[in-house]
Amino acid sequence: MAHGVLVQITTGLVRITTSYRIVELHLDVIWYGIIPATFALFPIFLAVSVGRFIDRNHDAHAAMIGSGFMLVAVAGLRFADSPLTIMPFTALFGVGHLFLMAAHQMLCVRAAGEHNRDSVFGNFLMMTGVGQGLGPFIVGWVGGAARVPDTGFLFNIGIGVGAVSLAVALCLPPARNVAARKHDAAPMSVGKLLRIKGFLTVLTASVVTMSAQDLVVLYLPLLGVERGLGVSEVGIILTIRSIAAVVSRIGYAQMIMIIGRVRLTFLSMALAGGAFVTLAMPVPVLALQMASAVLGVGLGIATALSLTSVVELAPADVRATALSLRITGNRIGQASMPFMGSLLAASTGASGVLVVTGIALAASGLAVQIVRGRQGG
Repeated sequence: MAHGVLVQITTGLVRITTSYRIVELHLDVIWYGIIPATFALFPIFLAVSVGRFIDRNHDAHAAMIGSGFMLVAVAGLRFADSPLTIMPFTALFGVGHLFLMAAHQMLCVRAAGEHNRDSVFGNFLMMTGVGQGLGPFIVGWVGGAARVPDTGFLFNIGIGVGAVSLAVALCLPPARNVAARKHDAAPMSVGKLLRIKGFLTVLTASVVTMSAQDLVVLYLPLLGVERGLGVSEVGIILTIRSIAAVVSRIGYAQMIMIIGRVRLTFLSMALAGGAFVTLAMPVPVLALQMASAVLGVGLGIATALSLTSVVELAPADVRATALSLRITGNRIGQASMPFMGSLLAASTGASGVLVVTGIALAASGLAVQIVRGRQGG
């Protein structure tokens, strides 16, 4: 959990600072789509291989590799001053993030066992939500009332946190049964995994949910610039979202027991969709903060559900592969949706991106309700 917090602080801080670096360099709005797409591009092709690697009980090793990649990427971004220098380090940051997300998820599976998985994932996601809140908070604290913060100083902070993250990763205990897996048995194919009933629907919901999380971090700074909000105001709005996500996960396992996994998925995604639409409206800052709180609750629960639902549906010996497929789908969404969003933003501004994202969230949640509800899932 400590490593997860550090990784999320680094991720939030660096991705928001990268958005401000684009503003700082006076780049065209289209770069808001192209540069984030490079974060997602290489993981699309690498995710299944990383999953197979982790399925051979290399979860801790994957966390070490990812931490190293992330530190190098942040150091490179510190001195990047053009799209052609920002893009490769953003891509490396994305590969490091892939290793880390897949590793953390399987470390949770290893720690949880079969009976308290929802509780373990809920606790882990609650703590990483703290990291997601601290990243924007640091940006807001450094930026203050300025429209664009000192990106060099923020990247220096990212380098420091990334270095601590690598040190903690080196302390993660590797799995003891590395040699226990039978190498003569072929693992389940990706095609067969995708044909498991309900898996593709849950995967799609995960893609939309994670892309929505990415888009709100990328486009709220742009929305703030469009509406004349200071960096600190945007940072507070993003921090409120993260705090709400943390709070929503406190009773996560109990909510599943009371409401049911499928119904809770639909409700949380519909709630988040409505919040996105509210953020797009020309409302006062207080209303933006309230919508951000609702968004945090909705996305916080939906993200946890998409993760544990994939683990629940996948066979035990290919869970890392299934989670990597989830990450592959997420990266496809993170590559395509920001790019499509940037095309939309060129004519409608950030508000149009937020409205479309909200509609996609509600529609995806409804699809889960229809498909898995029939299965009694």
